[in-house]
Amino acid sequence: MLKVLKFGGTSVGTLERIQNVANIIKKIKNEGHEVIAVVSAMSGETNKLIEYAESFSKQPSAREMDTLLSSGERVTSALLSIALNEQGYKATSMSGREAGIITDNAHTKARIEDIDTTNLKKTISEGKTIIVAGFQGVTIDTNRVSTLGRGGSDLTAVAIAGAIKADICEIYTDVDGIYTTDPRIEPKAKKLKSISYDEMLELASLGAKVLQNRSVEMAKKLNVNLVSRSSFTPEVEGTLITKEENIMEKPVVSGIALDKNQIRVGMYSVTDQPGIAASIFTSLADADINVDMIVQTVGVDGKTDLDFTIPTDDFDSCKEVMSRFEKDSKKIDYNEAICKVSIVGVGMKSHTGVASKAFSSMAKENINIRIISTSEIKISMIIEEKYAELAVRSLHEAYNLDK
Repeated sequence: MLKVLKFGGTSVGTLERIQNVANIIKKIKNEGHEVIAVVSAMSGETNKLIEYAESFSKQPSAREMDTLLSSGERVTSALLSIALNEQGYKATSMSGREAGIITDNAHTKARIEDIDTTNLKKTISEGKTIIVAGFQGVTIDTNRVSTLGRGGSDLTAVAIAGAIKADICEIYTDVDGIYTTDPRIEPKAKKLKSISYDEMLELASLGAKVLQNRSVEMAKKLNVNLVSRSSFTPEVEGTLITKEENIMEKPVVSGIALDKNQIRVGMYSVTDQPGIAASIFTSLADADINVDMIVQTVGVDGKTDLDFTIPTDDFDSCKEVMSRFEKDSKKIDYNEAICKVSIVGVGMKSHTGVASKAFSSMAKENINIRIISTSEIKISMIIEEKYAELAVRSLHEAYNLDK
């Protein structure tokens, strides 16, 4: 079996942890599997390099930043390779360039265009373990080193697994899988044996931080079976992220997600005329503001109230954009004391009463729902932030997720 393994920054954060990763690889090799490992920079290393650059320039060139930042992963890959060779396991480190990763020309946020697997296949056929520096490739036009942006090492691992037709891609982090909700909020949270790509994408976009959206999207596109597991407890089985049809027992609800990084924007008594919503949301889009949930109500007086939510990070830019529309409404206000709680599950497609159970659960706890948004496999509710944890625990119990 050919396995692609990915080890994040905390998993390789110290020399002892790099040795621990070497031990995990040795065990997998001893079981007779071929291994390509993709590694991140040691935790804290990338931030340190950014600080170094900013001590010389507040706006360093993106090309130079890529040359600088890609070095962190190369350090880890070389150290891990040295550790394995010293213990008699043939290993070789590879930069993104050597691994054949070709990207577009968008420095610091490049997208993978292609992977030439020639070098990877030749090295595997020689019986060697390959340690690839994650997060990087080379640009298609200028052949310069490029980096893939946030979550880039996960992306490297999934892309390699897809290109080389690996049997599995295991993402090692500091948590041992995907849980029904955050165990710090609900200690009764259970680890899922498997979850579909679509459910994982919803949970990731709704605040679950275990896996990056981009890597799950790519895994779905390339049909790569992903496993989320921990490098600190490698003996514990993780969670398989796979195609929906590969999951035998589809639970109605797989998980509850909580996102506190939300702000509700309210516009009241907006002049109800064609094109007003279009100009507001076009202006927000032009400012790269990600609008999430939208509710519009038209009163009997012909005036419209508009509510929508944005990420906390976009607050200042949003206020600047909305100031242009003050004349079009009676009042614009912002509420930071809210959060979004969501239930996700592919089983919703074929079961009735899922929404009513969520709303009954909120009513039982006297929690007022401000905005509701639904999709085929998701129900999201905006509520007051002070009820966040209570809502998560209540919903977790309502859908028997602790069972």
